[in-house]
Amino acid sequence: MPVIIAANPKGGAGKSTTTLILGQTLAALGASVSIIDADPNHPIVDWRSGNSKLALDVIGDANESSIIAQIKAENMKKQFVFVDLEGTASRLVSRAISRADLVLIPLQASGVDARQASRAISLIHEEEEALDGRQIPFRVLLTRTSPIIKTRIEKEILGSLEAAELPILRTALNERQAFKAIFVRRLALHELDPTQVNGLPEAIQNANALAEELVNVLTDAKTHQKETVNV
Repeated sequence: MPVIIAANPKGGAGKSTTTLILGQTLAALGASVSIIDADPNHPIVDWRSGNSKLALDVIGDANESSIIAQIKAENMKKQFVFVDLEGTASRLVSRAISRADLVLIPLQASGVDARQASRAISLIHEEEEALDGRQIPFRVLLTRTSPIIKTRIEKEILGSLEAAELPILRTALNERQAFKAIFVRRLALHELDPTQVNGLPEAIQNANALAEELVNVLTDAKTHQKETVNV
């Protein structure tokens, strides 16, 4: 079963939001999901302490000594395992990346975020070397984008990423009040009250589209891996 890591050495890039939205969406669709919250601030552990009835397990005691064992244990039980990492380049981050089936690199449309994302890619390549060349698939995910029209900065960042031939998810995570509200109300997206949260249907649609693309990427990566093994 796939292990999805959210990594970017820069804090505030949208790792926790991305992780929780994808975990919630897949769990709401009936998948069994665990999230390992390895962010020192434990935002997803805090979310889980609320009143959400969603069947979504959250583990919050990960450290560099336990992270691999925890990933393995959850991977044996659940269809999807997500790991939300701290915003730094550390041994814990490297160890988690080494177990990934896919690394998501969330970044906001800013030059600072884009430069820090390159550090995450370097970490992935370092782990690939340590694993004797085993490829670790990754995708860049733009977060907090305009839901209406791409800004000039977004277009510039996308252009630079494409020029560098980096793999980018087609679906961006929009700037939506609902994505903030899940942390404030400590509820899942589908549990929020649409009369109190603006744009909730659009936020759910965005989350579903992102989850669908994630599953497609994982399926393609698994197929490619099998074909490589059979060559």
